[in-house]
Amino acid sequence: MAIKLGGGEGSDDELAEAHEINVTPFIDVMLVLLIIFMVAAPLATVDVRVELPTSTAAPQPRPEHPAFLTVAADLGLALGDAPVPRDGLGAALDAATGGDREQRVFLRADKGVAYGEVMAVLNLLRRAGYLKVALVGLDAGQAGP
Repeated sequence: MAIKLGGGEGSDDELAEAHEINVTPFIDVMLVLLIIFMVAAPLATVDVRVELPTSTAAPQPRPEHPAFLTVAADLGLALGDAPVPRDGLGAALDAATGGDREQRVFLRADKGVAYGEVMAVLNLLRRAGYLKVALVGLDAGQAGP
């Protein structure tokens, strides 16, 4: 018993043309590119070094009775020259500004105070209703102590 698998050279059975596109290589390339971009994108934003410029803007006129809030190096707060506890900051500001929450509060912080501590004081000011805050720093021409 014999089995004939192919038609041979003179066979009428020709290979039919396939009209479908094989997308498997395209999908493989796209997945590889996706993985490359997923890995490379976070690495492009790590350790960005920034040197912030000094301010050269003209100083604004000083208000008649400014409210200076100071964050000392030991993280103590002072309104003007008087020490203020953190839980009494809102009442002290109301007394200093006459309850005018639209008055600007000038915030000064020691150079050694961590950024997170300055943000905590800003949050205290926001909870007390004082949203106009000016950060105080040295002019570009002044020398620091």
